[in-house]
Amino acid sequence: MSLSIELQTVGGPEVFATVNTVVPDPTPEEVQVRQTTIGVNYVDIYHRKGLYPLPQFAAVLGVEGAGVVVAVGTNVANFHVGQRVAYAATPPGSYAETRNIPQGCLIGVPDDLSNRLVGSSMLRGLTAQMILRRVHSVSAKEFVLVHAGAGGLGQLVSRWATQLGAIVIATVGSERKIAIAKNAGAKAVFLHSDPNWAKKVIEFTGGQGVHLACDGIGGNMLKQTIACIRPFGTLANLGQPAGAVPPLHVEEIGSIKLSQPSVIAYIKNIADYRLAATDLFSALRSGLINAIGAEYALTDAALAHTELEAGRTTGSTILLPT
Repeated sequence: MSLSIELQTVGGPEVFATVNTVVPDPTPEEVQVRQTTIGVNYVDIYHRKGLYPLPQFAAVLGVEGAGVVVAVGTNVANFHVGQRVAYAATPPGSYAETRNIPQGCLIGVPDDLSNRLVGSSMLRGLTAQMILRRVHSVSAKEFVLVHAGAGGLGQLVSRWATQLGAIVIATVGSERKIAIAKNAGAKAVFLHSDPNWAKKVIEFTGGQGVHLACDGIGGNMLKQTIACIRPFGTLANLGQPAGAVPPLHVEEIGSIKLSQPSVIAYIKNIADYRLAATDLFSALRSGLINAIGAEYALTDAALAHTELEAGRTTGSTILLPT
C-alpha cells in the first residue's frame, strides 16, 4: 500500500484527501520509485484550482521529486533496483509514497549529491537553467532583474546568475524578505509595492536598464517591467500568481525580446533534459545553494499549499513521505 494525496475536485486546499492505494507493477517502460523528497511548486496550485486542467479526478498532484528505484519494467535498461533517481515535469503524481514513472522522465542522482538537494531543485533548477542558458545566455557583469527574489525560483535564479558573474537586482513583497533576497545574491532589492521601483532599477543600472528580467508575478507587473529592459534585452514571464497578464500592443514591447518560456516544453526533448540536468548538477557541486524554506509531512500537503499560495514561504517547499 502507498499513501497518496488525491485531489477530488478543483478548489482550495480542503479538496485534498489522504488515501491508501495499491501501486500496480510498472509497465514495460516504467520505473517504480519509493519517494524520499517531493517538491511543491506553484504549478501544483494551478492544477488544484483548475487553471491548468487535469484530465481526470481523483488525481494526484506534483511534478517533482526524488527517491529510490524499487522495481523496473521489462524494457528498462538504464535504471536498476536500489538506484537513486530524480525527475521534474513528469505527468502529475508525486504526492505519493510510491509511484510509477516513465523511464524517459528520470535522471540518475550522482553519488555526491543528496536526494533532498536534488529532489527539491529539479523543477526550479531546470527552469533557472533554461532562463540563464537558453532564454538569455547570461554573461559576467550583465544586469539581471528577478521579481519575487525571496521565493524558491527567485533565490535560485539570483544565486546562479551571481555564480555566473551577473549583477542581480531583486524585487520582493515585504520588508522581511529584503534580507533573504540579498542573501541570495541581489545587490539591490526593492519592494514591488513601491510605485518608484522601476525608476530605481533603471537608476541602479546607470540609466541603461537590465539585460534580462525574470517575472514570476504576472498581472500588471510585466507591463511595468518592460520599462526596465535595455534595448534588445530580454523579458521572461514565468508565472502569474498575481493574475493573467493584460493584453499588450506590439508597439508597447518595442525592441526588447519578450517570451513566456515553459520548462515542461523545454525538457520534453530528452537530450535537452539530460544536458540541462547535467548543467544543474554541476552548478550544485560548484556551490549553488537551493534554500529549502519549508518542509511538511506528505499528509500536510494542504497546509503546504495554503502557506505557499499566501506568500508566507521563502525558498523551496518540500513534502516528506513518512
